[in-house]
Amino acid sequence: MADFAHLHLPRRRFRGSSTRGRLTINLGAEHKNLDQKAYQIIKAMIIDRQLLPGDKIPQEKLAEELGISRTPLVNALKFLEKEKLVQSFPRRGFFVRLFDRQEMISIFELREVLEGLAARRAAQHISEKEIVELKGFFRQFPGGGEIADIRAYAREDRRFHGFLLGIGAKEFLKSILEAYNIMSFSYQSVSSEGLVRSPAETIQEHRAIIDAVCRRDADSAEKWMRQHLSNSAAVLRREFEEERSTSLS
Repeated sequence: MADFAHLHLPRRRFRGSSTRGRLTINLGAEHKNLDQKAYQIIKAMIIDRQLLPGDKIPQEKLAEELGISRTPLVNALKFLEKEKLVQSFPRRGFFVRLFDRQEMISIFELREVLEGLAARRAAQHISEKEIVELKGFFRQFPGGGEIADIRAYAREDRRFHGFLLGIGAKEFLKSILEAYNIMSFSYQSVSSEGLVRSPAETIQEHRAIIDAVCRRDADSAEKWMRQHLSNSAAVLRREFEEERSTSLS
């Protein structure tokens, strides 16, 4: 569990009223602010895999570490439940949602279409400064052979996809991805730090996407991104079929 002692949650703010010389406490705004902060922190913990799929969310400990009461924490968890990132069970509490194989396949199929379009648009609109930044991704990892630090690679993978979405997923496309938490869902695989395939297999695909976007080749950027995500979906389909065959035998 992460230590949140360094976080400075807002103190209660008082708003003076010029009428009748009374002091008004803006409790509604304060509570809403705490709800939002708790939501952002818990969501970040899920995406960064500090809370793993299937984990029970320790409400009392988390509220204590955040320095808040249970009320804003529960409000945040209920909102995350609406977003399908957590699940609640009567008399058991809240748990990080664990997606089954079929759900993960659907998520990657959506990512293939939406991120393919985002990669195309990124290639069309990327600036020179963003090109320099994009070329820096995955430089710390060797071109061939096994990559030992899976956690660092998974973190870079999330940053990479998020960076491209920031450039290419403008307006409605970005709203769709954020509203449905498609990116967040796709990293909820239990094994390999949320990665469906090994870094040795995906590193060259990432570099092909980077090359296409930096060359502003929109067709290639979309093709490589779609292939990259389609390959992961194919692995999930194969694993699903193997599991089903085993259960039927």
